[in-house]
Amino acid sequence: MSETGISTFKTKLLRPASPGKGDSWAFLVLPKAISEKLPRRGRTSVQGAINGHPFQATLEPDGQLSHWLKVDKNLQEAAVASPGQTVTVQVSSTKPEPEPKLPDDLREALAKSPEAKATWEDTTTIARLDWIHWIESAKQAKTRKSRIDNACDMLTSGKKRVCCFDQSGYYSKGLSAPKAED
Repeated sequence: MSETGISTFKTKLLRPASPGKGDSWAFLVLPKAISEKLPRRGRTSVQGAINGHPFQATLEPDGQLSHWLKVDKNLQEAAVASPGQTVTVQVSSTKPEPEPKLPDDLREALAKSPEAKATWEDTTTIARLDWIHWIESAKQAKTRKSRIDNACDMLTSGKKRVCCFDQSGYYSKGLSAPKAED
């Protein structure tokens, strides 16, 4: 990790109130002052370290103009950190933004529509990240499918950016950090 643009802070590693079946993950919320140094309020990729152990990840918006980070079991073990403990975190933005992982259902939909796929490939990495974020922020499978269908229609018509989507979750409150276990 290069020394420029590195922010260091201490925070508590939190256990989600509803982690899902068999999931053993934790999360942390970045202080707003640290998030303000990042290039965007929406999803943004960072490199960093937790208790000195390096990682690269995409931060999620918390709906409060800050970000949160999912810390999987492997990163917890490598950083020798457990929920409830205070950890030392370093983060800096990743430049250039790495290409986002295309969800399987979106990949299949784009494969069926050459026009949509051509527009997709002609967009920026940040625009693709926003499309994926919009789709993945759906709370129900039905809504997700509808968003994929709509995305393909919009991309087919040449639209390169998803409209009407608050990437930060601040205005719509559609995005937020998980609720922490008491």
